[in-house]
Amino acid sequence: MGFSSSLQGETAHEALLARQDAELRLLENMKRCLALRIKCDREYAISMNTVVLQAQKMDKVELAGSLVAQSWSTFIDESEKIIKSMKDNAEFLATTTLETLANLMAEKRNNRKCYYEEHTRICNDLNKLQDSVMRLRSDYEKALDQYNSAKSKLDEQKAKGSKRLDEYKDRFVKASKKLKLIHNDYVLSLCEAAEFERDMRTILLPGLLEHQQAVQEDTTDRWKMILQEIARCTNLANVRCQESQTKIEKGVNNIKSSEEYAEFIDRNKTSPPKPVLFKFDKSLLEQSSAMLPSSLKPNEIVVDECTIDILRTKCREQEVELKETKNKIKDKQTLLIQLDTEYQTVQFKSDALSISRKYALKKSMDLLKKEVNELRCIEQKVGKQIELISTSLSSMSSSAGSPGSGCDESPVCDTITNMMMDTLASPEDSMSQSSIGKKKSTQVISMLRKPFARKTESPVRTSNRVVHDPDDLHDNHSFPVGLLHNSGTHERTLEEELWFHGVLPREEVVRLLQHDGDFLVRETTRNDEKQIVLSVMWGSPKHFIVQLSPEGLFRFEGPAFNTIQELISHQFQSGSPVTSRSGAILKTPVLREKWELNNDDVELIEKIGRGNFGDVYKARLKPENISVAVKTCKVTLPDEQKKKFLQEGRILKQYEHPNIVRFIGICVQKQPIMIVMELVPGGSLLNYLRSNADKLPTKALLGMCVDAASGMEYLESKNCIHRDLAARNCLIGETNVVKISDFGMSREEEEYIVSDGLKQIPIKWTAPEALNYGKYTSLCDVWSYGVLAWEIFSKGGTPYQGMTNTRARELIDTGYRMPAPDGTPDEIYQLMLRCWQYESEDRPHFSEIHATVDLLYSRLFRRRVSGRSLAPMDAKSRAASLRSLRVNADGGGQAGAWINTLKHKISMRK
Repeated sequence: MGFSSSLQGETAHEALLARQDAELRLLENMKRCLALRIKCDREYAISMNTVVLQAQKMDKVELAGSLVAQSWSTFIDESEKIIKSMKDNAEFLATTTLETLANLMAEKRNNRKCYYEEHTRICNDLNKLQDSVMRLRSDYEKALDQYNSAKSKLDEQKAKGSKRLDEYKDRFVKASKKLKLIHNDYVLSLCEAAEFERDMRTILLPGLLEHQQAVQEDTTDRWKMILQEIARCTNLANVRCQESQTKIEKGVNNIKSSEEYAEFIDRNKTSPPKPVLFKFDKSLLEQSSAMLPSSLKPNEIVVDECTIDILRTKCREQEVELKETKNKIKDKQTLLIQLDTEYQTVQFKSDALSISRKYALKKSMDLLKKEVNELRCIEQKVGKQIELISTSLSSMSSSAGSPGSGCDESPVCDTITNMMMDTLASPEDSMSQSSIGKKKSTQVISMLRKPFARKTESPVRTSNRVVHDPDDLHDNHSFPVGLLHNSGTHERTLEEELWFHGVLPREEVVRLLQHDGDFLVRETTRNDEKQIVLSVMWGSPKHFIVQLSPEGLFRFEGPAFNTIQELISHQFQSGSPVTSRSGAILKTPVLREKWELNNDDVELIEKIGRGNFGDVYKARLKPENISVAVKTCKVTLPDEQKKKFLQEGRILKQYEHPNIVRFIGICVQKQPIMIVMELVPGGSLLNYLRSNADKLPTKALLGMCVDAASGMEYLESKNCIHRDLAARNCLIGETNVVKISDFGMSREEEEYIVSDGLKQIPIKWTAPEALNYGKYTSLCDVWSYGVLAWEIFSKGGTPYQGMTNTRARELIDTGYRMPAPDGTPDEIYQLMLRCWQYESEDRPHFSEIHATVDLLYSRLFRRRVSGRSLAPMDAKSRAASLRSLRVNADGGGQAGAWINTLKHKISMRK
């Protein structure tokens, strides 16, 4: 039950306006009463202050030690505190709450005005369409009379054999053409009116009311917050006031925006307005059916030489309008996703700034949803008219040359018809019917595919290879600009050009420009304004903003062009500097790499998590039709943060290992920037451990440690320091295979020094030297691996449970180490302790760790699970495994027996 389904009737509309007026009067009354209450509280505080001053005149020395005097003194002191609190509350109400109340009143007035104007506009649009239909019907009647009159006179002149026969034929042709044009206008007007009327009842009016309900409920929530402030500031805390205050607070807390209008809706519930039927008035044709052309039929478009040009023009105009409408819908939906992402971030925050931003975002999203609904109505209306015209044009083309296709059957129109038949088919149809035309067109296109050709061929460089023959780069893409002017092929958008890198940050662009003359085009935003930038390496990276002239043309210093593609083509072909001052010349376009995906190829399906930079979604990669995981970057983040976000993609794309999450690509063609990775079905390892704690045997847990060690050994061999290894940053796939993920903090260096303190560092997982000196190496990841192994065997436990970060850090410095979780093999716990050696050089490397846990796994479980084959061990790894198992063992007893067994197994493997 809501506004959209229950308040579409006229009486309900009037009731809603009256309700809004009543709410405004209530707000005005509240404002006056609150101002009076503030005045009273201030006066009361002044009066009570006089009482306190009078009491303080008493000389306390005379009654020293008196319990009565002490009691009275306490009463006066506490009274003074109450007076101060009352005064402060009154000031808060006067400076903050009253202003908030006034702003709410102004916004509510504006909302009422917007609703009234929007409702009136929709109704007026329907009335205009009704008037237009009635006017065209009247014109139709007049045209019919003129046609009948001209037909009768022509027949009379034919019978008489009059010399003015040509004159009457000309009049008849004009009357016939006018009738058909008015007929078409009448049919199209009926179509438009019917579509609008249906949309008004099903989309526009319900959408307006739904938006209005959201606005009303939003103001109710804010109203409630104002009342809560008033209740808090007027609470005097004595027993009698507490009883009253309890009632006041109960009344305020009973306010629920979702139920605020329930009784109002029930009281004013009406049925939706009855549909207004728009039908072709067949009586118009029946009155003179014997004299009318056979081509005039109800609800059908007349297509012949009299109307075809006008219909084609109208169809083209409407196709342009339809394309623009679809683009607007797409843009607004993209903006809606961005706003929703930000809304999810602030939704559960309780500070004043976040609450204010939350309501602003909600209002913007509600407005966007309403606008999208209206655009969809236009899309459907225009599409219906295009379908009506296109169907008639198609049938005309298919029946071209058949009898009856002209204005009428008169000799004059027959002659004109025969002359027009060759022009009825569209240019595309003509091309498809001629093999010779196809061949010539292909030749022209192949010539135009090389607009950058010079006498000295310039190689084209992608980010990782050089291509000397442009035609070898992409079989089905023009190179490199793709300007297919007048070639009859698809006109490429800027986003389709391989040298356009979208919203790739400036720092990433500089990394791609390596040699003088390397260039690419990108998009940036300054002061909320989008700008297209040409980036060129010429001595150093230079960036040129594409200028837009008042006529809508694009230029630098030289001539202007209709499109950016033409401008870049001109600069490349001419070899002229972009600007005379810079002297930069375009030589080699830097094309997008294969992993730079188009944002439109990624369809976000559902949110599955949240990261440091934005939300994580399950998505579908359209070209391959596969499920993927997508990390998004908040649009509002500064460029420095976006650079860090892209760094994860740049690192991941180099790695290929079964225990490292697989990188698929990045999307930088538009906002939001996205990293696309394989979708690992099990999700976070930490959540998996906690959810399946009772089902995981030691075999599965040890296998997870093997996988993590294997992945980290690979990263260590690539000089990659992960810096955030933990169960929350690992993913679990099929057959419990663990994959290392979340490389947002990673660095590709043997040693990395942090200079920005401990900001966002996971204290309980970080090695002491990194915490104390900011020094990171792969041996810091070894410390983190020990904590990860502890998390795995504790089945998702929290490290250093019950300790703050500071306390855990202090205990580690004094030699404390976490005890082994229940059921942990002694060998694994000994390995954890080695990973937690205070001095980094005393810790094992990942090659040794992997060999140790892998050998332990093979000892405990002779048959390995699929996907975890026993890796061959070299002599160094075998020796390392033995050393790790000798720690804290004296060679005798159980530990000594285990070592002897291990030696035997190693000799067997040799």
